[in-house]
Amino acid sequence: MKLFHSATLTAAALVAAAGCVNAHGGPETKGELQEFMSRQESAYHCAPAVAAYTAARKRSWAQRVLGGDALAHKNLFVDGYFQEQMGIEGRAESLEAVGKQLMECNPVQASKIRNSTCVLAPEVTEGPYYHIKGHPIRSNLAEYQIGLLFLMNVGVIDVNTCEPVPNVLVDLWHANATGSYGGHPDPRPDLVNEQPAADGVRKGLLSAYPRTKDDETWLRGALPTDANGVAEFTSIFPGYYTGRATHVHVKVHPDWTQLPNGTFISSKVLHTGQLFVEDRLNEEIDKIWPYSENPIRTLPGRGRTRNWDDSLQVYQEAQANGYQPTFDIELLGGVVTQGLIGYITLGINMSAPGYVGKWNPESGKAGSL
Repeated sequence: MKLFHSATLTAAALVAAAGCVNAHGGPETKGELQEFMSRQESAYHCAPAVAAYTAARKRSWAQRVLGGDALAHKNLFVDGYFQEQMGIEGRAESLEAVGKQLMECNPVQASKIRNSTCVLAPEVTEGPYYHIKGHPIRSNLAEYQIGLLFLMNVGVIDVNTCEPVPNVLVDLWHANATGSYGGHPDPRPDLVNEQPAADGVRKGLLSAYPRTKDDETWLRGALPTDANGVAEFTSIFPGYYTGRATHVHVKVHPDWTQLPNGTFISSKVLHTGQLFVEDRLNEEIDKIWPYSENPIRTLPGRGRTRNWDDSLQVYQEAQANGYQPTFDIELLGGVVTQGLIGYITLGINMSAPGYVGKWNPESGKAGSL
């Protein structure tokens, strides 16, 4: 069942080398401009492939859901569920037959990509809440956090070939239903009574909360893409906090090593971005418990921040060059409260040497080191 449609081409704007991107993220030299235009051309070239890729992922999901009783399947919240379920090639026809009647009433349509979105996405800030170490490799991010079921289907393609990229690590983190990040529960003691910035680029924002609980890993995790270039995550729909629109952070690591404790170390990053949700859907979810209990919802100068008013202009930066950084979201059942699935496709340049992101508290753009 279609809910809100947004373009699924989330092709990542990548730098050729750490020194080739200035602190403002845009091309300045002739060489940088030529590279930028080349990446744009790659994105237009890949647009039809991304549309077909997303449609195939939707069909695969629908077959699994409609061919069995997946919505009642308790394994939705078990780590490794999606990896095990992806091996459906040998039984795809039987699944389709079982679900045929329902499928006819609920057809899966190919995603339509607007021409204005067929460009590579600019890098945006990683924010202050990324943990360089400690993100578990897992498909289920939720742990014991309460909220609306939200599945994220993240596809990765190489913009040079328009082919899916297997075995790159998709790394996600986001706030809980009431706007808190795992590991960062409280402000600094000297900033307990701090008020949000009243104006300027930081309008609505508070100082970043320090990491004081190193053992908290909820709503954080990474998963390698499968043979089809897809990583599927189980989580809850993210909440909002003062000054920021609802968003999910993402990094893509092509070179990574799993550690004995189940986390990983990365030697290369090809994309840092933020993914968003249509405001209309956010407004409806704000009415659902526990999102309706967000402690800042009625505080003067705080409350819900819409996409267009995002502090640091992160949402605006993420839309540079016509890119649409919003999930293509569908209902998992007959009503919103049964859960959602969001599709997004990240285009990366597997030939790029990578870069190191740098958080700038005064800008939504990604700097570099």
